[in-house]
Amino acid sequence: MMIAAQAKTVDSINPATGAKLESFPLHTEAEIGATLDRAVAAQREWSRRSFADRGALMKRAAGYLRANRPRFALNATREMGKPIGDAEAEVEKCAWACEFYADNAEKFLADEHIASTATDSYIAYQPLGVVLAVMPWNFPYWQVFRFAAPALMAGNAGVLKHASNVTRCALDIEETFRESGFPAGVFSTVIVPGAEVKRLIADDRIAAVTITGSEPAGVSVASESGRALKKHVLELGGSDAFIVLADADIPAAAKTAAKARFQNAGQSCICGKRFIVEDAVYDRFVAAFVEESKAYTIGDPEDRATAMGPLARTDLRDDLVKQIDGSVKKGARVVLGGSAPQGPGAFFEATVLVDVDDTMPVFREETFGPVAAVIRARDAEHAIVLANDSTFGLGGALWTGDVERGKQLARRIETGAVFINGMTASDPRLPFGGVKHSGYGRELSYLGIREFMNIQTVWVGPSK
Repeated sequence: MMIAAQAKTVDSINPATGAKLESFPLHTEAEIGATLDRAVAAQREWSRRSFADRGALMKRAAGYLRANRPRFALNATREMGKPIGDAEAEVEKCAWACEFYADNAEKFLADEHIASTATDSYIAYQPLGVVLAVMPWNFPYWQVFRFAAPALMAGNAGVLKHASNVTRCALDIEETFRESGFPAGVFSTVIVPGAEVKRLIADDRIAAVTITGSEPAGVSVASESGRALKKHVLELGGSDAFIVLADADIPAAAKTAAKARFQNAGQSCICGKRFIVEDAVYDRFVAAFVEESKAYTIGDPEDRATAMGPLARTDLRDDLVKQIDGSVKKGARVVLGGSAPQGPGAFFEATVLVDVDDTMPVFREETFGPVAAVIRARDAEHAIVLANDSTFGLGGALWTGDVERGKQLARRIETGAVFINGMTASDPRLPFGGVKHSGYGRELSYLGIREFMNIQTVWVGPSK
């Protein structure tokens, strides 16, 4: 059913140095089968536990994350290049998600009584079973915990297939749940190549699937899940518009724009990517944005003074260069950065392109790296048209001095989230997900915890 039992490994490579960190043996067919069997058995027992029991263990997981934050953060920094301070903040955010769902899961999943012809009728939420999570490398802890904390609190079990270049982080997560006292099998990691995901989806022991990843990966998971008639949630790429209107606070917008674009070396699905600026303030914004962007200098991600680390892999940098070159050939101008430094590592400078139009790769495609595309809009109406001229619809930002007008314009932006006068981010209290080619379904909030539940109608007679 699964991969052959011959000895194979995946390697973790430090993107800042190019040096190999560790090799991990791929799991054999027998090991994967045993993992899935344990998950099914564990989930049946786990789902019968009270919310209080599950919540106590989830809070222990939060404590374990905080106690091991330096070690876990360093593993993320070494495996995918995130600056150490950002990696520590990511681990802390995971602890927050654990606490949030420990405190709120029972309320989010309480029976909902609805008047009908029945003596009593209500909605009950029942866990689906074992959920396969296919997760990316860019936020190697957070992407997993924003699925795992609600799913496990709801009574499901989780099996993680993480990106191969962050396998140590995947094992850290498994360790967290194990050492926090969760029953064996409630959360497990399988180390398999990406080509084996479709076999996992087809396995009868997997009840549902969630993926955070690229558009092609999402299409593949959706296709295989549909073939197996299994519930799935897709959180895919984004090309978020960061709209700056003429009445915006330009210094504040420029400062936030630089953070939105260059945080995590621009490797985020909800980074600001297309900076759509009203003509009246275009030149002012570009000047301020470039100055703010100069602060994002590259360096050793283990050095706390470093603002931006490397990209996670050299092939990602090569793809970014192609997008820049293709856009420059069509008339875009590089006003900051634009090149990779000499020496080892997958580093690339913070880069700002201006005079971008809707025909260029940096407008039409997702740029997963530190490149900002600045586009001129005639007015607010044109800005909305440009923002919606994308196959993606994950998040976005709108900067204006008129908040009420901003709220009205936000309703016309075709995305799963709009942040007015702020930076798009995920928050356990708010639903997260997209539309169009950015996927469907939601993570986080009370909506996210209900994605992997059987929403069961219970009708009690006699009829009235």
